Amino acid sequence: MARLRRPVVLVGMMGSGKTAIGKALSARLGCGFVDSDAAIEEAAKCTIAEIFARDGEAFFRARESEVLARLLEAGPRVVSTGGGAFLAPRNRAVIAEHGAAFWLDADLDLLWERVRHKSTRPLLRTPDPRGTLARLLEERRPLYAEAPLRLTARPGDSIEATTARVIETLAARPDILEISE
Repeated sequence: MARLRRPVVLVGMMGSGKTAIGKALSARLGCGFVDSDAAIEEAAKCTIAEIFARDGEAFFRARESEVLARLLEAGPRVVSTGGGAFLAPRNRAVIAEHGAAFWLDADLDLLWERVRHKSTRPLLRTPDPRGTLARLLEERRPLYAEAPLRLTARPGDSIEATTARVIETLAARPDILEISE
């Protein structure tokens, strides 16, 4: 039997698998799951893309920080975040205080394969979306590397296989995941 002792916050680039792995992880651990972007959309009664278009990225990032802090105060669960959430120092601090950041690290080719046909990525609405994705990955990688937990996503791995690898990583941290017979 495994039990989360504190929230696990999945961070990483869009397309790294945070939501899919988060849902599978919460099911395997028998705990709650919440996607911070979905919580923001629910609170705002509109999509992330609409918030970006109407109010701008700075407004969105402020709401994202508020929602993330509220989600972490709710206790042990799995939280998936938007790709930019971990970039803000205040978000990294609140995650470190209340939970544990877990970086799902994926390379550019894998990310591009997963996001290239999605129209729900406002930051990729550019003349060169792959180039934009590459630039974002390069800029964000050093900040994601501050997460105390990390797993490299492998092309071809199923959600189940990746989730099992996440649990193995968490099992090495009894302060985060308690394993009992």
